[in-house]
Amino acid sequence: MTTTTLAVLVPLLPFLGAAAGLLLGGTAPGFVRPLAVLPPLASLVLAVLVAVRQGGDQAVDAHTGLTPTGSVPIELALHIDGFAALVAILVAFVATCVQIYSTGYLRDDPRYPSYAALVSLFTSAMLLVVYSGDLIVLLVGWEVMGICSYFLVGHYWETPEARAASLKAFLVTKLGDVPFLIGLFALATDAGSFRITRVLGAVASGHLHHPTLIALLLLAGVAGKSAQFPLHTWLPDAMAGPTPVSALIHAATMVAAGVYFIARLLPVFEASSAAMVVLAVMAAVTMAGSALAALAQDDIKRVLAYSTIGQLGYMTGALAVGDRGAAVFHLLSHGAFKALLFLAAGVVIHAAGTNSLAAMSRMKGLRERVPDAYWTMTVALLALAAIPPFSGFFSKESVLGAAEHVATGSTGHAPGAAGWIVLVAGLLTALLTAAYAARLWLLAFRGRGAEAPDHGRQPLTMTVVLWVLAVPSLAFGGLAYRSLPGWFDGRDLTPTLLTSILSTGLALVGGLLTYGAWQRTSALAARVPAVPAPSFEWEHLQGEAAAHPEGDASLVEAHALADHGPADLVHTPDPGRLLLGRLHRHAAVGFHLDAVYTALFVRPVQAGASLVRFLDSEVVETYVRGAAALPRLLGAAVRRAQTGNVQTYVSALLAGTVVLVVAVVLVATGA
Repeated sequence: MTTTTLAVLVPLLPFLGAAAGLLLGGTAPGFVRPLAVLPPLASLVLAVLVAVRQGGDQAVDAHTGLTPTGSVPIELALHIDGFAALVAILVAFVATCVQIYSTGYLRDDPRYPSYAALVSLFTSAMLLVVYSGDLIVLLVGWEVMGICSYFLVGHYWETPEARAASLKAFLVTKLGDVPFLIGLFALATDAGSFRITRVLGAVASGHLHHPTLIALLLLAGVAGKSAQFPLHTWLPDAMAGPTPVSALIHAATMVAAGVYFIARLLPVFEASSAAMVVLAVMAAVTMAGSALAALAQDDIKRVLAYSTIGQLGYMTGALAVGDRGAAVFHLLSHGAFKALLFLAAGVVIHAAGTNSLAAMSRMKGLRERVPDAYWTMTVALLALAAIPPFSGFFSKESVLGAAEHVATGSTGHAPGAAGWIVLVAGLLTALLTAAYAARLWLLAFRGRGAEAPDHGRQPLTMTVVLWVLAVPSLAFGGLAYRSLPGWFDGRDLTPTLLTSILSTGLALVGGLLTYGAWQRTSALAARVPAVPAPSFEWEHLQGEAAAHPEGDASLVEAHALADHGPADLVHTPDPGRLLLGRLHRHAAVGFHLDAVYTALFVRPVQAGASLVRFLDSEVVETYVRGAAALPRLLGAAVRRAQTGNVQTYVSALLAGTVVLVVAVVLVATGA
């Protein structure tokens, strides 16, 4: 097979698997799991073959025309460079791990067939975005991912949290997609084509007439899809979906699409210095703000959600300083350890029976209940905190090194201001990242109190996936910067000495500060017994877990969705409260950004809807009712006159004749 044929099959196989899974889900359920796992696994093998053949050298391009549009042509096109080849491997790898994990995690879920099909369709759409060489075809995959996320986040539609989260994710991402679509059309109009190669050629030749406007319009879509400030608020709420869905969205699809899109069209953004500074500011606010918010969250999945937002900020920061190699390097590294974090968190949630870190801090021996999750999550958290020699260290240092080069004027890919903004924010975020990673680890696995519940060992499919993902979390960074520089535009990915010392030192300081704060709060908490608030849901959850110790992990998560359980514990040893002080209550609610959006957008729209409803019911309906009442009254009057008595009719006729004669006489006399 040619490389082009293999590349076409990579997104096609998961799509066919999704279609077959939906058709056979009701009639032949035994085929659902093979159809969920085998297509992404085959896509992974083919993506590796495509990468080997591409070799990080000349991009593979192929295209065929569609029906003439009468203006700018739309083509089915492939454009596979080193970035696309590596990102496709990441997407297929994480999707395969998620599908295997889900066979155990959702084994008793009656909606598993539709879930598995949607995950496959999600994977297919992301692979289409990665390989597409035409912006309209890329847009198709972009929008299909948005639709799939709506259904997957709302998988537990029985709960109001899941329904609200799915609707919010859909609306916020669509809000960004409107200017994104306008930007695509403006870009294609200037370039004369939707083909990515021709667009880049137009930029290189100076034929892009409105670079700042186009870049800012495209950034709005990227901010929505990749959960960047100020359109990031949907991502923490999206944790209402199943944990494997969270792993897929945060590690390899959806949020990665925006970063990848900028990396692919980076010359368009580099054509505008203003756009690069805006991108740098957006990345800096996203990094620092999300790290502070993560330090104040009680839900373990929301901690990881804000962590994803912050790591995406690092990626956009690398793009803001003109280094797409560092951005994609961190995208690949982050994909492995973030998928591991979410899947391990799913195991921990099932074992603890709650999402609440406060509740876990009152459980002794949780790490003995889930040893696989404990060790693999420790590896992933060290990678997240960028502690050498874990993969996150190398990729994050490549970002900070690129920012340092721009800030000091060593390279001229972006304005120096952008370099300083990204560098300072990145170093601050390194400290905060280590702090919230240490907090999560201490509260989840160093709890003190009653023995953690024993729900039995997890299915083998879940634990094996954790160890598979632990390998790249530990080794990918060192392997990539040593042996794959040609795949990243030939850029040197070796960490710089200054930023390595600074960021690692700050990370160690953040971890030590958190440990010290945890020791102090634990000592204080030990003096006052914790008082769990009464909770029917928690008691019901304990009963369900006891009745089904080997049951579906999603059952526990569905009940713990809204932090049910002893989340109202007082005097919990939370170092985040001590570290943040008065800032804690603001950080815990995402610095009230949702409240601001509610005041600026939600309430005015609701008020407008109430006004329209009032006008419709009280004004329009009154007019309609009045217009119908007059003919009804006239009809009633005429009906009363129809008595059926001939004498009455003759009398009325004579009376009318007399009236007419009198009227004629009066008129004639007056004349």
